[in-house]
Amino acid sequence: MKPQNKKNWNEIKTHDSWSLFKIMSEFVEGYEKLSAIGPCVSIFGSARTKLSNNDYKLTVEISTKIVKNGYGVISGGGPGIMEAANKGAKIGGGASVGLNILLPHEQGSNPFIDKDKLIDFHYFFVRKVMFVKYAQGFVVMPGGLGTLDELFEAMTLIQTKKIEKFPIVLVGKDYWHGLVNWLEEKLLKTNKINKNDLSIFEIVDSAEEVIEILNKYYENKNLRPNF
Repeated sequence: MKPQNKKNWNEIKTHDSWSLFKIMSEFVEGYEKLSAIGPCVSIFGSARTKLSNNDYKLTVEISTKIVKNGYGVISGGGPGIMEAANKGAKIGGGASVGLNILLPHEQGSNPFIDKDKLIDFHYFFVRKVMFVKYAQGFVVMPGGLGTLDELFEAMTLIQTKKIEKFPIVLVGKDYWHGLVNWLEEKLLKTNKINKNDLSIFEIVDSAEEVIEILNKYYENKNLRPNF
């Protein structure tokens, strides 16, 4: 293979250097907007979930209860579970935040996000920082690769003590059962993780259980959601 000439290589390096300013601008915008909102709960799940799906309806219920208990809601800003999360926040009269990702096939933001709380990101890694930094809990609905990415990112940060342990609630025992079995059978039994790592998350089926876990966390920390 013919090596690139020096001129082309310098152009690539220059382009990479300038991209740092774009990355920095996304961090600055995210920090400024989200730091003013107050305590929130991030809700994750599949963008492919339809309006008629029970997971969509349950997410609306969960999100409504979350904001009525004093928290805001952060979603990925798109359709499916993300839309349901923002819809519930609107119904409950709380902060409805959308961290939208700009994709080649253009993920549009959903209409239930507060206009002053919509942030568009080009970089997944910047967006994930915002999900974690400004969330007092994660609620994880059934989802695909993106949902798993966000879930395991948070679990890894807690496991390695890079962030404080906060509630991670998986909703849908039937959906998550296979994953948990795999963690126990393949990772735990072969010493890839320890038993404490499996206590990083909890699995529930109802909105009431989600709220109970979130509120218990705040009681133990002697904090109030609307501080």
